[in-house]
Amino acid sequence: MALHLLKLCVGAESIRDMEEWIEERLADKRQRGEPAEQKHTTRMVPKRAEELLDGGSLYWVIKGQIAARQVLSEIRPFTDSEGISRCHLVLEPVMIPVIPRPCRPFQGWRYLKDHEAPKDISAGAGELAEMPEELRRELRELGLL
Repeated sequence: MALHLLKLCVGAESIRDMEEWIEERLADKRQRGEPAEQKHTTRMVPKRAEELLDGGSLYWVIKGQIAARQVLSEIRPFTDSEGISRCHLVLEPVMIPVIPRPCRPFQGWRYLKDHEAPKDISAGAGELAEMPEELRRELRELGLL
């Protein structure tokens, strides 16, 4: 069974903000001749990396709600230029919207068991998949989703 990470997305107002940020960073990397992969840097290395890489994702909390996920493809521990141990979480650069769920602020990241993770909003979800993110967020806040 897959294990996931849950992390706050600081500075983004929406899934679209995140997608634009990813697109910009990947374009910059391509322009510099670097590998076009998306990496998120953390201070700590997940101790359960093997479980995370067995189909796990990084779930993003945007504006107080779990809103989207990205598939984890690799976890790379490294030491930065100041000698501090850090970790790159290598992610598939595709944001997958999930059914929004409230989440209180926290520092760092948290593990999220597969059965606790919100379900993806997929094409089979009917009107929910076509709804603007802001409307889904409001409906969730009102308890209607």
